[in-house]
Amino acid sequence: MEIPVTRTVELAEVTLPEFGLPVVEPQIPAATYETRIRQARQRAANAGYDALVIYGDREHFANLAYLTGYDPRFEEALLILVPDRTPSLFVGNEGLTYSTVSPVNLQRVLYQTFSLPGQPRDSSEPLASLLADAGLGGSGQIVGVAGWKYFEPVEADDPEYWIDAPAFIVDRIRSLGCEVRNANRLLMDPADGLRAINDVDQLARFEFATTYSSQFVRNAIWNVKPGLSELETVPNMRLNGLPFSDHPILVAGQERTAMFIPSPSAYVLQEGDPIFAAVGVWGGNTARAGFLVRDKGGLAPAIHDYVDKLVVPYYRAIVEWYETVGIGVTGGELWKIVNRHLGDPFFGVGLNPGHLIHLDEWLSSPIFEDSTIPLQSGMAIQVDVIPMTHTDYYSTNIEDGIALADDATRVEFAARYPEAWSRIEARRTFMRDTLGIRLKPEVLPFSNIPAYLPPYWLSPGKAMRAV
Repeated sequence: MEIPVTRTVELAEVTLPEFGLPVVEPQIPAATYETRIRQARQRAANAGYDALVIYGDREHFANLAYLTGYDPRFEEALLILVPDRTPSLFVGNEGLTYSTVSPVNLQRVLYQTFSLPGQPRDSSEPLASLLADAGLGGSGQIVGVAGWKYFEPVEADDPEYWIDAPAFIVDRIRSLGCEVRNANRLLMDPADGLRAINDVDQLARFEFATTYSSQFVRNAIWNVKPGLSELETVPNMRLNGLPFSDHPILVAGQERTAMFIPSPSAYVLQEGDPIFAAVGVWGGNTARAGFLVRDKGGLAPAIHDYVDKLVVPYYRAIVEWYETVGIGVTGGELWKIVNRHLGDPFFGVGLNPGHLIHLDEWLSSPIFEDSTIPLQSGMAIQVDVIPMTHTDYYSTNIEDGIALADDATRVEFAARYPEAWSRIEARRTFMRDTLGIRLKPEVLPFSNIPAYLPPYWLSPGKAMRAV
């Protein structure tokens, strides 16, 4: 790989446009869910599975929702895919009515043990009987179980047999004579999992989500005020009820920010505080970190060089990341960029410098040391480089969503979702003409604060740019 020339970056007056909020809410057609189920069946057969079982609960819903449009609200659920049978969806008491949210032709089965404790449980057959009725059972039947996590050889000698679903379910499947294997890679592998590559409708849905998540963080930055508590500051984000993929964060002060991701509290923001905000909704997550000051004079004297020491090298890495990412680029190339700029232990970059996003905040990541996984059209990717210095310099942070789209995908996206496409084009123009970041044609920025990084939150009109 040819090493790009390191860009010069600076703190400057930056006018951040209003990119607007969605009027149209993209939907996933019923036919798409049916296609996804057919693909999952085929992938399962190719992997040697005789049946595929997808487990979901409140936290671990994304595989199930991807295939059906149904997410457990309070309970647990199982989707059972057996060849030549209508898919069976096992739900609890409250999930039975809500399951009509799915447009898929499903055999809905009430299994009350999936309900909350203390609710009625006297109307369901035993689990083993229900599983057999759905088509599971028989000596030698191999059942792939997908929950929310696959495992690596470094973790276990037999990762395929580490099952991330409740034991009471797995035990009943095994009691029917089945061999159970971890099937999460079919859906979640960063190279070729079904959820790693998205169609235009799903990408448009992610743009919708990221527009809002980024606007929430933008609202926080532009309306933050010393003297308000974290809890009093959160309403300034103007959250709107979209379902969260992670806990909303608005945290300030040395002690609170050292915990990184606590929920908002009654702590009162003070000028000079480090501060961090993040909001994740299904398909979009946005985060920023900085200091609650107007300029370096508001910082403690020992960290007056905060911008030069931390923010400048960080932003150089981000600029090069953005200008390099594209179809065919390997995850290892992006890792090298960040390591070259921020490899010094001072920066404390410990997680992957970017990852795939989906309905869950973190699907998986093709971006790691020596990764040869090529990025593909249809991937929804987070630039997510988190320096944790564990010093008074605290951190700086950009997390924003993008997607990669080849020529045909871009043409289809623009034709079917012109409102979203106009925001994407305006963001590209802002990044090029104002921030000096030259994106490849296939890179679609989804954030309403694309690569916008104000180190001093009481001066949000001053942000980093490349020159």
